[in-house]
Amino acid sequence: MADLFPPLALHRCRFVDASPSPITALAFPPFSLPSLKSKPSGKQPAPNRERALIFGTLVVGHANGNIDLFEWTGELGELQASQAWHRRKTLPGPYPSKVDSLTLTVRHPDTLPSDAVPSSSDLRLFSSGGGSELLEWDMGRSSVRRTVSSQGGSIWSMAVNPASTLLALGCEDGCVRLLSLLADTLQHFRRFDHVKCRILSIAWGPPVPQQSKPKVNSVRQPEESGDDSENEEDGWTDSWLVTGGSDSSLRKWDISTGRPTDRMVTDKVKGDRTLVWTVGVLADGTVISGDSLGTVKFWDPLTCTQTHSFPAHGADVLCLTIGLDGTTVFTSGVDQKIVQFTHVSSTPVSSSSTLATATSRWIQSASRRMHSHDIRSLAIWPPYSPLPPAYRRKPGSGASVIAPILISGGLDMSVVITPCLPASVTASAAAARVVNPLAKNAATTFEDSYYRRIPYFSAVSIARSARLVLYMHETGLNIWHVLEIPSTMVVIDGMNNSTDPELRVSWESLLEMELNVQTNLIASSLSDDGQWLVVSDLHETKLFVLSKTPTGEIKPRRVRSLTAMLEAHICTKGCRSTGGSYFVFTPDSSKMIMASALTSFILIIDLGTEEPTVLRRFDQHRELISLHGGRLLRGSSRNQVRHADDDDNELSPPDSPPSVIRMAISPDGQWLATSDELCRTLVFNLDSIQYHTTLPSLPHPPNVLTFTPEKPQILMMVLPNNTIHIFDVERSEVPEWAHDLNSRIPKQLFNTPDPVLGVIFEPGPSVPPPGLVNGDHDMTDATQASPGLRSTALSQKEAIFWGSSWLCKLRLDWMGKYTEPRKRRKSEARHLPQDHHDVPALASRPDLQNSAYDARNLRMVTHYRPILALDFVGQGELVLVERPLVDVLSKLPPAFFKPKYGQT
Repeated sequence: MADLFPPLALHRCRFVDASPSPITALAFPPFSLPSLKSKPSGKQPAPNRERALIFGTLVVGHANGNIDLFEWTGELGELQASQAWHRRKTLPGPYPSKVDSLTLTVRHPDTLPSDAVPSSSDLRLFSSGGGSELLEWDMGRSSVRRTVSSQGGSIWSMAVNPASTLLALGCEDGCVRLLSLLADTLQHFRRFDHVKCRILSIAWGPPVPQQSKPKVNSVRQPEESGDDSENEEDGWTDSWLVTGGSDSSLRKWDISTGRPTDRMVTDKVKGDRTLVWTVGVLADGTVISGDSLGTVKFWDPLTCTQTHSFPAHGADVLCLTIGLDGTTVFTSGVDQKIVQFTHVSSTPVSSSSTLATATSRWIQSASRRMHSHDIRSLAIWPPYSPLPPAYRRKPGSGASVIAPILISGGLDMSVVITPCLPASVTASAAAARVVNPLAKNAATTFEDSYYRRIPYFSAVSIARSARLVLYMHETGLNIWHVLEIPSTMVVIDGMNNSTDPELRVSWESLLEMELNVQTNLIASSLSDDGQWLVVSDLHETKLFVLSKTPTGEIKPRRVRSLTAMLEAHICTKGCRSTGGSYFVFTPDSSKMIMASALTSFILIIDLGTEEPTVLRRFDQHRELISLHGGRLLRGSSRNQVRHADDDDNELSPPDSPPSVIRMAISPDGQWLATSDELCRTLVFNLDSIQYHTTLPSLPHPPNVLTFTPEKPQILMMVLPNNTIHIFDVERSEVPEWAHDLNSRIPKQLFNTPDPVLGVIFEPGPSVPPPGLVNGDHDMTDATQASPGLRSTALSQKEAIFWGSSWLCKLRLDWMGKYTEPRKRRKSEARHLPQDHHDVPALASRPDLQNSAYDARNLRMVTHYRPILALDFVGQGELVLVERPLVDVLSKLPPAFFKPKYGQT
């Protein structure tokens, strides 16, 4: 049996020194305020099913200036998703830059219903990086939309008001500046009085319902009342905001006058100033602060005196966030500890306000350490809105109660997600209706729930034929060569370092490049033969020819004529960028396919001539399309779309085409598949260089786009929720054997916490599926397949699926039904033949046959983590690139540690 199924040679590569950037800021989109024209009932109307988003976009800012956008992996309306949020796209930061603060606002708060979760197109994103410039981002184009100077030095803090109409900046010169956001603008509106300290933190007070003017006539006609009600001044107003300074104090500011009305003084140690790093405000006006002494304080809203003080942290408190109902507060900072504070009261549950009683108090209820270094930011979903009790969002009777999710991030570069349901809910009548969105465990409270890390991303790719590994960082590239394995005919005597497995060096560094860039690099690719290298930032694409020197090193030569050629084909009016969002080479390395970053053109570039030439440009991704609930309408033509006037339809803006995020070429070089942010997948024929077809849209843009080697016209797409979709691009249909593929795959694949990042197939002729081994660690079982179970639709070639922390081998042509592992009954055991270990003997029992093949066709391997890249470099030879978290953390400064007497 061992001769029939030889082991795979696995190169476990750890030489790639990928260092992700620390996390400095987190943000969730806010809800729009409810309308005051209707009677406040607390219960929200049933949301539109076409917009029934449940979880908002998570925005993550990094120290290198990049901003990641994470989307929920569950399909529309789903309450649970094992993969939680996944990275949809990255906004490259200008080089050099960093992100210190992030804020999301609603673009048109008057038109967005208060019960709707804002999508990316409904939001505006602002960031600051320690300088005096405020950046507004265009999330559709992945670029900076506009910049505004603070006019007061470095921006230390910023916050948007609950109505998303004003943005407050805390500046170096001690002034608070308000910027107007009305009508999608960004203009300076007001400057507050000057104080002699830096404004380190800022938070808005609760909005106040504006009183309507009394009506003159008590009786009105129905047709008149509707028109007049629209003209009345009826909305929310802001009365005050609070700031934390570098002079050991907090100040309460009046919005109308721009002057401080109250001052709250914190503690001092040895006369040194205390820095108030973070502040928050509850619905009843209670102010919460965290300072450099590690103290969390609660302040009375009327007298501005301290009501509670907790020395909860051993060092600076850098961030805080408030739970959905305002009864929980989470703080964190330098000591890597997240502390939960809970509001307890002796008043009945039916009381209209649980915060306005003399017997109520705050307690420090729990603390957990889920990070190894400083925690820089906290966020919670759903976000907290400091509204009066009558206007708060309340679930309907009998509706599911979704546990809030706490997000944390810091210097250890990992986003940690944790359910944080208040403990009081578990003791109420709603406990039976609580749903854990992570689908990990029934426990949903902060102290009992399981937390999860969203894996960090690094741009690593492998060139098969050339055996090269490419790593792209912010401003440069590194290339390594994986050496071939010595032949078994070579005598290994321990004297030759090139053959001794204990001393042999299996890799070598070939190239290190630092480029002159305007933004951080966004895309790179290496041809299969290792002769072409392309890299791009947001504004310029650079192509290099790689040639070997007599000493074995690689010498890159830039093809400078590419820039002028790209300017003539992809630059449009008002956009002179030649950057690319994705690149891919044909298997014979004769052509390069490029997707432009800002204009979403697809270019077919011929590399076989003396100078690269553009064979054709496709603009199908730029066309206006008709969307209904985020899905492509079937049968909609260009003319129909441009004149569509249905209110439920959304038209992609012509000046901001969706970015192309995935491309794949079939092994025979005939088919090209491209996918964009609007879940559209287009197919092109590279032989005739023509557009072929558009595939049916899927719930999410695919994480993986690849063609099968056995039948190159079969396209496989894997979504972030690990569902697999198969299409025959030549016939423009789903193969018959793939109609119910997801129902036949074990749930173990869908329940993995990390999404699929890649699917690979072993090259070479069709042979019996080999076993994957690495030393003594078996990765899959290798057993001969039963002839009666073979399918004529696809060869028995198996695919290797891999994620950040797992990999597995899956038979795509397995026509049986995978079953859950279960204990065998005695009645079944009596029917088993004596040679039941022989797989062909099970062909007469389909139920036992499926159970026996379940573990064989899918077995998870978790020995390697985190995996950055995985691919074959030859038949029976696999390269796995991993970057252990321990190696990454070893480059960080030592974490805060405060020794205690009697403890080591």
